[in-house]
Amino acid sequence: VHLVESGGGLVQAGESLRLSCVASKRPGSPFNVNAMGWYRQVLGKQRELVAEITNRGVTNYGESVKGRFTISRDNAENTVYLQKTSLKPEDTGVYYCNAKHASLRDGVINFWGAGALVTVST
Repeated sequence: VHLVESGGGLVQAGESLRLSCVASKRPGSPFNVNAMGWYRQVLGKQRELVAEITNRGVTNYGESVKGRFTISRDNAENTVYLQKTSLKPEDTGVYYCNAKHASLRDGVINFWGAGALVTVST
């Protein structure tokens, strides 16, 4: 599964930004995309969950973004979006798109995009 992010950049605190991630796979690939989501990593810290959405639309958010970020998904286009509002400087980081393949045979396999840098200035 190949993931390509877009939409990162430099914004000021209080502004909004939308990230997009498109998932694709080679014909005949045995992997399916179940949940998709976004993780953030800051230099020197572990990657942390920002938001996740299953292919049935069930969402899960990190505590620091609840009420400000909204994750959505277009299953037909294999695309996941992260709408970010009321951005804060602490939202700065590299945002990685994640896709999960889950099956009884394989367990959970994670796929990652290359990352999109978001910088929120004061």
